[in-house]
Amino acid sequence: MAEQAPHEELKVVRIPEVLPLLPIETAFVFPKMIFPLEVSGKPSITLIDEAMAGDRLIGIVMLKHKNEAVEDQHRKEDYYSIGTSVAIVRMAKTADNKAQLLLQGIGRFRIIEILKGKPYLQARVENIEDQEVKDIEIEALMANLVGLFDRIVKLSPFLPQDFAAMAKTITDPGVLADLIASVINAAIEEKHKILEILDVKERLREVTRLVNHQVEILELGSKIQSQVKDDMDKSQRDYYLRQQLCAIRKELGETDDEKVEIEEYRAKIEKKNLPDEAKKEAERELARLAKMHPSSAEYTVAATYLDWMTALPWNERTEDNLDIRKARRVLNEDHYGLEKAKKRVIEYLAVRKLKPDTKGPILCFVGPPGTGKTSLGHSIGRALGRKFIRISLGGIHDEAEIRGHRRTYVGALPGRIIQGIRRAESNNPVFMLDEIDKVGSDFRGDPSSALLEVLDPEQNFSFSDHYLDVPFDLSHVMFITTANILETIPPALRDRLEVIELPGYTIDEKIRIAQRYLIPRQTEANGLKPEQIRFTKSAISSIIAGYTREAGVRNLERELASICRGVASQIAEGTTEKATVTARDLHRFLGPVRMASEAAARTAKPGVVMGLAWTPTGGDLLFIEATAMKGKKGLTLTGQLGDVMKESATAALSFIRANAEELGIAKDFFEEVDIHIHVPSGAIPKDGPSAGVTMLTALTSLLTNRTVKKDLAMTGEITLRGLVLPVGGIKEKVLAAHRAGVKTIILPRWNKKDLEDVPAKVRKEITFHYVDEMLEVLRLALDKAPESSE
Repeated sequence: MAEQAPHEELKVVRIPEVLPLLPIETAFVFPKMIFPLEVSGKPSITLIDEAMAGDRLIGIVMLKHKNEAVEDQHRKEDYYSIGTSVAIVRMAKTADNKAQLLLQGIGRFRIIEILKGKPYLQARVENIEDQEVKDIEIEALMANLVGLFDRIVKLSPFLPQDFAAMAKTITDPGVLADLIASVINAAIEEKHKILEILDVKERLREVTRLVNHQVEILELGSKIQSQVKDDMDKSQRDYYLRQQLCAIRKELGETDDEKVEIEEYRAKIEKKNLPDEAKKEAERELARLAKMHPSSAEYTVAATYLDWMTALPWNERTEDNLDIRKARRVLNEDHYGLEKAKKRVIEYLAVRKLKPDTKGPILCFVGPPGTGKTSLGHSIGRALGRKFIRISLGGIHDEAEIRGHRRTYVGALPGRIIQGIRRAESNNPVFMLDEIDKVGSDFRGDPSSALLEVLDPEQNFSFSDHYLDVPFDLSHVMFITTANILETIPPALRDRLEVIELPGYTIDEKIRIAQRYLIPRQTEANGLKPEQIRFTKSAISSIIAGYTREAGVRNLERELASICRGVASQIAEGTTEKATVTARDLHRFLGPVRMASEAAARTAKPGVVMGLAWTPTGGDLLFIEATAMKGKKGLTLTGQLGDVMKESATAALSFIRANAEELGIAKDFFEEVDIHIHVPSGAIPKDGPSAGVTMLTALTSLLTNRTVKKDLAMTGEITLRGLVLPVGGIKEKVLAAHRAGVKTIILPRWNKKDLEDVPAKVRKEITFHYVDEMLEVLRLALDKAPESSE
């Protein structure tokens, strides 16, 4: 790079009349100012070379048409008329057609004429000198301008601070205006306008206007910068605190997973399509959850509540199988007998098929243990094509088990009804409430009262669980309840149930059940193949008669399981490959016969009568014994008899005393005797009026010394006038008598209609006598008096 030493400073510079001109577009030069400039192009380099060879003086003039090529550079109208004469202080060439210049402004000039003849621009110019005028106004303008410029220097980060001090030392007003105009941030056009103002006072005013505008811009920028800085400081502070909080959570093992969990719950609520009230409650709980810290105990409570709300089948249900024939086939495949229960289920399906929006019935299967109540519920679920849910109510004393606990309690959960619905994953399952007769009540509430709403089709469409605190529709659920006895069920609850009795099975039915269901099930359960074991019909009958005494088949299945295990043991030892179990083999597998025939155990002595009793486990035989001894009008009753049974004995004795002559008994028989009535199985409490006829017959048999006819049993309530009143449990009692081999039964005439429920085969094998009065019972039951021998 070529460089030429600067010309020595000229104290007095004379501007020639003809001046070489250097046109510029973006830069600007004021008199008395020093500034750098880069030039390029052959004409400009030629101009600079000739100026450096001469007096180093050139003119700087601005083009009017910026960024547009000048076709004829000798046209005066293409340039501003006022320019700045400058001296080249230093020149350095950086390339062939480029040079770096350091220029010093000298003064203003006016272009008179553009000259031709050179490869660069030349013009005849007129030098313009500032008039030295100084008055109070100019001094005021100068002082104001210096003050404003001082503010600009302080506000502008790009201006050296000593510029303000330098401006204060300038005494020439024109130079001051030019200096400040060259420094401030203004457009090229604005600065050239200052250059063209020859009146110093006017120039000061225009520069003051520009400086005021620049001060306003800088002050506003400073204010904005201050606000941005404050915002940035706050943002940086928040960011710093958040980073610290994240670090603390990380050290504690906590993450931002709760945000993800909140969004998951929100998505579940939207997807579940909850009822309006439930959705409102779920969203309210979700809003609470979002404000809690995960370590809070309330967080877990709210999250658990949302889990339940989003897991319940509010709108999900299974389609019912309304094929009546298929449903009937399923029920018959699973159970033998139970015709009344099957008939009711088929009727329900038929109504459901004709009227889909019908409300489900509340069935109650009542019967002794082992009669198939629970398994029948399973079959109903399979026949309907619904999910099956079973809960046991036996021993429940807390109302919260049904309605749930309120969320204020620690570990609160919904009640068993809602829990079962959640497990079913549909809002129309077959829901079995087992052992409803064993629900109790204490200081924690009465669960049976809570069941009133659950089991009422008119109310359960809006069942309110304390935990959910929003209604849940149970009207689509088919509720089935089971019980051994109805008496312990509260009347209000019993009124809501459609009772279907399952009284028990006959011997033939038990044999069929054993052959179809029990033996195949136990064969498979004990690892045997069907061809490895076979039971004869007589063996099954002997097990039923000699080893079990029940209305159901539960103990029968246990005995069959014992035999299967015995056979499995023999096969495993290799002593046999298959076995046929006959009646003679039972002693080897089951031991001696446990149940002796009541009829065989009965003695032929007067004063012993066989009655029929109803128990929660089915019907049973009841022997009543009477004896007399010397004494004075004493009546003793033993066998854990209840008050009603004791009153029956007293009424029977009173009837005999009142009708002694008609019965062939001495009128004063009671004057010198004591009578004792005993009911065996003394460890078992007994009560009820149905043993009235049995007690009266036993006393009459004793006092007349007449025995009761063989294989005869009876039941019925008596009055003091000798009438026989109807009693309950006829089917159970008749089946018990049939199992014991009884051939004749005396029943109240009013109970004749109850025999319709007794299987026809049983009715054929037993002779029934229907009576209205006690005298008729005695004529049928007692043998003739033995002839006295003299």
